[in-house]
Amino acid sequence: MDEDDRPLGRSSEGNFGAASLLAGESLERYSLDELDARIALLDIEIARIREHRAKSSAHRLAAEALFSRRSD
Repeated sequence: MDEDDRPLGRSSEGNFGAASLLAGESLERYSLDELDARIALLDIEIARIREHRAKSSAHRLAAEALFSRRSD
């Protein structure tokens, strides 16, 4: 397995991988068009993350409901 194919480890508290790098990056070198494109890409990524979070939450609630059922 190539190193690039390996899953990334979980981030430590306060470090969210690429998002942390983006948050600290200087935006001075970007044109207005580049900033608009970046905003559009980030909006798409935020929507993707929210969708994944909703699915994960539903999955967790279903698992909790399944395993917390009491036998009669």
